Amino acid sequence: MSKNLRNDLLVISKLIHMKEKILDVGCGNGKLLDYLSKKKSADCRGIEISQSGVNECVKKGLSVIQGDANYDLDDYPDNAFSTVILSQTIQATIFPDVVIKNLIRIGKRAIISFPNFGYWKVRRDFLISGLMPRNEILRYEWYNTPNIHLCTCLDFKRFCDENNVNIEEFICLNEKGFEMGVNFLSNLLAYQVLFSVSKS
Repeated sequence: MSKNLRNDLLVISKLIHMKEKILDVGCGNGKLLDYLSKKKSADCRGIEISQSGVNECVKKGLSVIQGDANYDLDDYPDNAFSTVILSQTIQATIFPDVVIKNLIRIGKRAIISFPNFGYWKVRRDFLISGLMPRNEILRYEWYNTPNIHLCTCLDFKRFCDENNVNIEEFICLNEKGFEMGVNFLSNLLAYQVLFSVSKS
């Protein structure tokens, strides 16, 4: 079953404890929820903006509703989940600051992953071509991209510092989605980053 998951989602799954209560925001086709439900006996819920994604989840027997993270997280009560997951989505939200604050309000912790715009190949491509970079996780042209708030891991750390958000874990991933070491060059070398955060 783990062969069906992207490597970055497998890294997220390792942070989930047995029998947790999980909300996956922007859960797509539900592969991570399905995996956590079966492998970690997790009580899983999901919210997904696309009707096709919701339909795929329902076919798998998952409890997923259609909704928009920008507006619909306000409806969830405080501390309703042990962990809230937002994978490869924060950069596409309209109000990322509000979304992050909601995630750590409705969950005891939030696991947030996103493409690191400080990655050296992104910097190189922008420097050489003068065009907005494109790669496997930043696939769109500037005029049709859903990614409206791109950031680096340093930007995210600064946001956490300035908003009293506690960083519990910081994990760097390479282009294949595998973990790599964290050091002073992480903002340059990490292709994707993953943060586990909570209220301070």
